[in-house]
Amino acid sequence: EEAVFLRKKITLLRAFSLLIGSMVGSGIFISPKGVLENSGSVGFSLVVWFACGILSMFGALCYAELGTRITKSGGHYIYILETLGPLPGFLFLWAEFFAIRPANSAVVSLAFGRYMLEPFFAPCAAPVPAVKLVSLLGYYMVLTLNSWSVTWSARLQTALSIVKLLALALIIVPGMMLLAQGHTENFQDAFNRQSLVLAKLPLAFYAGMFAYSGWFQTSFVREELVRPERNIPLAVIVSVITVIVGYMLTNVSYYTVLGTQDVLASPAVAVSFVQRAVKSLISVVPVLVALSCFGTMNGGIFTFSRTLFVASREGQWPPLFSMIHIRRHTPLPAVMLMFPLVTAMVCIGDIYHLMNFFSFSRWLFIGLATLGLIVHRHRHPELHSPFKVPLFVPISFTIICLFTVAMSFYSDPVNISIGCTMVLSGFPVYYLLIHRQMSNRCRSPFYYLTHKLQLLLEVVQQEIKTY
Repeated sequence: EEAVFLRKKITLLRAFSLLIGSMVGSGIFISPKGVLENSGSVGFSLVVWFACGILSMFGALCYAELGTRITKSGGHYIYILETLGPLPGFLFLWAEFFAIRPANSAVVSLAFGRYMLEPFFAPCAAPVPAVKLVSLLGYYMVLTLNSWSVTWSARLQTALSIVKLLALALIIVPGMMLLAQGHTENFQDAFNRQSLVLAKLPLAFYAGMFAYSGWFQTSFVREELVRPERNIPLAVIVSVITVIVGYMLTNVSYYTVLGTQDVLASPAVAVSFVQRAVKSLISVVPVLVALSCFGTMNGGIFTFSRTLFVASREGQWPPLFSMIHIRRHTPLPAVMLMFPLVTAMVCIGDIYHLMNFFSFSRWLFIGLATLGLIVHRHRHPELHSPFKVPLFVPISFTIICLFTVAMSFYSDPVNISIGCTMVLSGFPVYYLLIHRQMSNRCRSPFYYLTHKLQLLLEVVQQEIKTY
């Protein structure tokens, strides 16, 4: 009885909550170990955290401009497609679906399961099978919610953003109080150059940038944003500054209470912090951290489903995934598609190996997207953009991203080579199925299957374009 399309339901507050909720997740609670391990000392790890924050701000500003120039949803995919062409766009989509997104979701899910079970098994580590089971249950709950309602997903994101900031506050306040009392022994000889290995620095940046990742989330839902020309830059700038300040204070609190060896030995740094500093909160903080990871899972599913939705609409993904549920107005097929791959990676994966595995592909394509901004400016000088960043911002961000990607081959050649192979495997798929359109004889079975699935899932093509 009414038009079927994705409604504009994301206000400025919800956009801010989406960004905060996506950035402040598992990263700040698991990445300190990876940053410290690969930077070598407390001082250099804090420098890496701050540098990652500035780099994230540069990237967020570039994406804010792209979001005002290109009015479609889809994030990295649509920006690469519109600026660099269909082949790079499809290669990103291929790597995102088979490597980047499922590995990222698996990392966050495993962190959720670990922190949820930690209070029940402390001081021992939670059994790995139990962690993986709880991780999958949490992921399936978020998947169901995103299939059910856009509004409730957005409301949950807003509520969990408050929980995330509360979790950070419960770590920052006790740490700052101890620091003010003179507990600075863990900062002695903070910049120990003997433990610094330059070849490992890209992995330290990968761990830090993983914690900040999420600053690009509004670009995935651009068509569903209210007043995007105003709200995208505003939400991006405020949220990234908030997270940089919060992360720096959180890491200083960690190091005030925990020594270098304590951080490196801890499977859950926030839990070790609470056990040492505020034992009265031993059962509260891990639950808040788990809820924080839950919010990151919600934001990830919410946004990536829009990438598949847009790719299908652009003709680079099966048509079923550009369909919307006739009553729920959610992109149901796109939401459900990730579930088997994430399940497999949670069952077989380890957090830190998964992090290196997907970081190569992610930062390669983010660097290409900001390169696309430079190309788009050159090709369309007449195009007026309501938000514009100085040219040195996309140039410096692109160079740093591509340099870090190149250096990572020396740091972790096995996982990076796997990620590179995953990207390159998209070439034959593109030329066989996308560049050379399939014949009608080959298409007809797919159309028949699509029709049957459409009836089963109660989905239809969106009736009007909102971009």
